[in-house]
Amino acid sequence: MDAHKLALAIGTVAVLAVGAGSSVALAHTLDGAGGAPRPAAAVGTVPAEPGRDVTLRAGQEAQLSTRDLTVRYTRLVEDSRCPANVTCVWPGDAVVAVSLSQPGRGEQTAAQLHTGRRGPHDLTYAAAHVELVDVSRAGERITLRVS
Repeated sequence: MDAHKLALAIGTVAVLAVGAGSSVALAHTLDGAGGAPRPAAAVGTVPAEPGRDVTLRAGQEAQLSTRDLTVRYTRLVEDSRCPANVTCVWPGDAVVAVSLSQPGRGEQTAAQLHTGRRGPHDLTYAAAHVELVDVSRAGERITLRVS
């Protein structure tokens, strides 16, 4: 085997190895059969003012300054929204899971909010109105308005 063919064979094996590794990494970042990206977990509590938008990463929670209320962004459940730079007949829907709690009372509930028409984009819990304002393109962040 001449040097050129040997170099070509080594290069091919290297490309295949890198491609296999990135396929494995991609499989570990997708959520279930739908293939929706799963945002990286973030920890922490973000203060929230009534009526103002607050942005959360998965695992973060907003603590409403005027009430015993927290809202945690749990995960992106589904995302069928139209991709960027594509013209679609239907805009699609992003579905996010949130957890709402009143730590002082020990009460908690879970809910799903939608960006589209398939389900609710807002809810009322503990006399507070929680509205899903936006979901980032990759689903790693959501924006809520709590009032």
